[in-house]
Amino acid sequence: METLDLKKKFKQLYSLPKNQVMIVDVPEFNYIMIDGIGDPNHSVAFQEAVSALYPVSYTLKFMFKKGPQEIDYAVMPLEGLWWMDDMTQFTIENKAKWKWTMMIMQPDFVTKAIFQEACIAAGKKKELPALPKLRLEKMKEGPAAQTLYFGPYSGEGPTIMKLHDFVKENGYQLSGKHREIYLNDMRKTAPEKLKTVIRQPITK
Repeated sequence: METLDLKKKFKQLYSLPKNQVMIVDVPEFNYIMIDGIGDPNHSVAFQEAVSALYPVSYTLKFMFKKGPQEIDYAVMPLEGLWWMDDMTQFTIENKAKWKWTMMIMQPDFVTKAIFQEACIAAGKKKELPALPKLRLEKMKEGPAAQTLYFGPYSGEGPTIMKLHDFVKENGYQLSGKHREIYLNDMRKTAPEKLKTVIRQPITK
């Protein structure tokens, strides 16, 4: 059986040294995505989105592992894009107006047809209200600055400011949507033990 480890293959995007900011070039990847709006701490839509992404991702994994392809791979971490139409208003105080896209990266061999099969199979096992809102889409982020943050999400502010300062001090401009990669399962991990890649697209 073939084994695929995407986190190891693209370790520069997931295995970061602590307290360092680095520039990376993020290639095009395949993602299951779902969009929403609102404070993630209080939004039912957010909880339903996360609760749909994981079952479909695991269903896909086992479809390939047990199917004729015989490919085994680890399900990738949850990721989030966060923004507001007016990014000058993108603050902790305005969480209720935050827009978001939650997503999980998939191997390139996951097609839309197979994705739809997985959605149907996952929906038969458990009621997933957000299931119809999921989509499979390719996205290329390109140049970005990133750093690794340890701790609760509520304490990210200083690390984000450090990242933005690094970008400006090195002659770049902020571009695109604030991005976070949750290396732990937020549903099962104590806040003080959370590890998050904080990433910001950049341009010259």
